[in-house]
Amino acid sequence: MARIAVVEDEPMLRMDMVEFLEDCGHTVIGCEQGTHLFEALAHQTVDVFILDINLPGETGFVIAQKLRQSFENTIGIIMLSARSKSTDRVVGLEVGADAYLVKPVDLREVEAQIRAIERRLTPAQPLPAVDPVATSAVWVYNPVDWTLTDPEGQSIKLTASERTFVSQLADHPGDPVSRDAILTALGKKRWDPTDRSVDALVHRLQTKAEKQLDERLPISAVHGLGYAFSAKLEIR
Repeated sequence: MARIAVVEDEPMLRMDMVEFLEDCGHTVIGCEQGTHLFEALAHQTVDVFILDINLPGETGFVIAQKLRQSFENTIGIIMLSARSKSTDRVVGLEVGADAYLVKPVDLREVEAQIRAIERRLTPAQPLPAVDPVATSAVWVYNPVDWTLTDPEGQSIKLTASERTFVSQLADHPGDPVSRDAILTALGKKRWDPTDRSVDALVHRLQTKAEKQLDERLPISAVHGLGYAFSAKLEIR
């Protein structure tokens, strides 16, 4: 999942975009203008920037140029504008944008562009194999009482959907499980590229773990495939 900054001075659009992308499983911050963005960058890392062009203070074009000069090809930039002139699109791409979208924008298209940028920024890598002998940190999944316990003995209670998801990962230790297989286990239709329900489920589960266990679960997203439990997991 990507770390995203939405720089948009229209409050409702900014809030809608932040909420939608968070539901898709991304980590998102919203900023009203460029000064707020650069203040935030002093404290956190961002992978993909979504920039409105007409912003208070510096325009999205200026911000994009600064970001590209500072971070080069390690980030992605998506520009939003109510203007559909080809000259604006050309300027946006010339200053470093990966994509230029015209408002009103379909949020699913924004998320699709983020996915494409993610694939460019993070090429698919084979998931490291889990060595049961060398790995001493063991997680425990109990399908009877619906709990997942970390190596320190702390547990979280799973919902029905979370239990089904973890069961799929536990049945394939160290191997990725496809989104299609997960959705089928959840009793839903087959996966298509616009369906982010599995990603949203993982995001909610990770948020719960961070609040209750003060740590992230060792669940890895495998590009083009699905998810895997990247630590030793036992069923008891």
